[in-house]
Amino acid sequence: MKHILIGAAVSLFAGVAPLLAETTDIRFTLGWKTQGSDAPFLVALNKGYFEDEGLNVSIDQGEGSAATVTRIMGGAYDAGFGDINAIIQNAAARPGEAPVMVYQLWNRPPFAIVTPKTAGIETPADFEGKTLGGAQGTPTTRLFPVFAEINGVNLEEVNQESMAPNLQEPMMIRGDIDGAFVFTSTSWFNLIANRQDPANDFNWFNFEEFGMDLYSNGMMVSQKLLAENPEAVAGLVRALNKATKEVAQNQDSSVEAIMAYDNLVDADLERARLEFALTKLMNAPEVESIGMGDLVDERLTRSIAIVAKGYDLDRLPEASEIFDRSFLPAIEERKFETTIN
Repeated sequence: MKHILIGAAVSLFAGVAPLLAETTDIRFTLGWKTQGSDAPFLVALNKGYFEDEGLNVSIDQGEGSAATVTRIMGGAYDAGFGDINAIIQNAAARPGEAPVMVYQLWNRPPFAIVTPKTAGIETPADFEGKTLGGAQGTPTTRLFPVFAEINGVNLEEVNQESMAPNLQEPMMIRGDIDGAFVFTSTSWFNLIANRQDPANDFNWFNFEEFGMDLYSNGMMVSQKLLAENPEAVAGLVRALNKATKEVAQNQDSSVEAIMAYDNLVDADLERARLEFALTKLMNAPEVESIGMGDLVDERLTRSIAIVAKGYDLDRLPEASEIFDRSFLPAIEERKFETTIN
């Protein structure tokens, strides 16, 4: 068995769940099509944890982690699973309208450049003279100039090709490109699906290891829900925290919840993707001291500056505009181990 410690923090809403006068409907969007990393939300739905909080939560599949933000801002959804960096972008331009993150799940970013070992790229400097491919507008692609500046890469010496996300791995395998701008949680399994060995035959330049100290996905809520029904927000967070603890300790019940929501997914593949999220995206060293669901304000402030540079934002939002920890359960309730069984 493999054990990973997941830590703690503070809350204004600790204790017994408030008794809501009536059931509150919550429209919730995932970040993408059903994936194993959605398990905390699907367990909360399947096990009735949302219902226990007086919440009638309906969950729809998503169109991308950034689209979660625009879906919520457009009023179609009250809450969702999405990328904190997209909140930063929208909060910069439309302060007071962007959703607010209330439970940080991926405290490590999935942004990376992946290259076949046969391409001979061992350091960032080796990108010069090579061709990298990626989809326009994704965080990995948009933030590459910042990555290059931090790591001394001459952008003018790097060829970049735009392509649909589903073409990246096949083109890299064929040798049409030397590397790709990817999300690790997607590309790793795309490579497996293409009969490749992502662990042994590819080099992964994870952004967090090269000066790009970013957060990523978590649960966000609309400004409207935050202002008009904070009790419902607190209930969402409590239910998610309870489900996350179960997911960390029992992947069998997690896969059952995923299949109950969408029986067309590959159970084995999504279990592996869930384990990938638990061990590579949800286990930053800081969680041992601050706990699952929380983040470090100073780190968030640094990441806001990175995003602002990559996206040419006119304004740097304050960390308090992006994340609200006041709904987090007490530290003792967010200390638990992850067991991969």
